[in-house]
Amino acid sequence: MKVKIDTKEKMHVITVEEEVLHANMTEEIKNVILNVLSAPVKNAVVNLKNVKQIDLPVAEEFVAAQQSFTEAAHSLVFCNLQPAVFDVLDKNDLIEVINVTPTESEASDIVQMEEIERELL
Repeated sequence: MKVKIDTKEKMHVITVEEEVLHANMTEEIKNVILNVLSAPVKNAVVNLKNVKQIDLPVAEEFVAAQQSFTEAAHSLVFCNLQPAVFDVLDKNDLIEVINVTPTESEASDIVQMEEIERELL
């Protein structure tokens, strides 16, 4: 699986370079996303602007990754979902259990706000 990872001050931006995320890529996707939790900067934004289609197991892995980040008190936000990707998540009632924003900028804002919330608590 091709990804581009850009490390910023408070987060890693993982841009998926594939157009289709098939079920057999689920383990690799999991490893790429969860590797962030072992890095010094532990928040992630997954930019799906290039992804035009995903299989259900991949969508379910997004949910599992979201739960892992939440349990570790870190942020994970998905952004730039294409219509077909959004539809898979929505039809399977998964869209409401992951953090989704329309743009990478808004995803970055969510990460920063969640960081502030954690610092205050």
